[in-house]
Amino acid sequence: NTMPQWAGSSWYYLRYIDPHNNQALIDSSKEKEWMPVDVYVGGDHATRHLIYARFWHKFLFDIGAVSTEEPFPRLEFLGFILAEDGRKMSKRWGNIINPDEMVSRFGADAFRLYEMFIGPFENTVPWNTDGMVGTRRFVEKVWKIFQKVIEKNSEDNSKIIHKTIKKITEDIEAFKFNTAVSALMICLNEFEKSESVSKDDFKMFLQILAPFAPHMADELWEQLGHTET
Repeated sequence: NTMPQWAGSSWYYLRYIDPHNNQALIDSSKEKEWMPVDVYVGGDHATRHLIYARFWHKFLFDIGAVSTEEPFPRLEFLGFILAEDGRKMSKRWGNIINPDEMVSRFGADAFRLYEMFIGPFENTVPWNTDGMVGTRRFVEKVWKIFQKVIEKNSEDNSKIIHKTIKKITEDIEAFKFNTAVSALMICLNEFEKSESVSKDDFKMFLQILAPFAPHMADELWEQLGHTET
């Protein structure tokens, strides 16, 4: 009974690389190209899963089926998002947050932003629908700033955008998405103080906004004259 669960989940990442191979576990050239997995993101059971996956992978390494001794050089733990009452979301308690309802009320980008802004990636935090109001306002503010984009460059805005690029680059690498969103908000507040924002600075802002609010970023990117995402 346990084989389809623990066994299958201990090497599925290898099969993803070569899912239709009927002759071997995995094509060796594909395995060497793609392994090891750069970052493994796991939830509450990740520690146990990691032990089993490493055990299986080391065995496969010993028999020459894979080229790396370790499957994942980096593990990032993912925290829980609890219900608004502080308990785990459950149908029994009627406290589940329906993502479709949130998207319908606030928009997909505001929902996505709030999920990342709600707290540190590894922390367990309670949901708060009222918090969605803030990320919705941020999305609306991006649209308003777009209305005052001009061709001419601004030295003041150029400094803040480059500081923000550096901050967000570091935060994404460190899985600090909440502080990355905060940096975007700070940058936008500085843009708001200016009478105008240069097209070049705003384009850079959209590029760092895109991983967090892809729909808004793509729409405005197109309106700036780009034909590709």
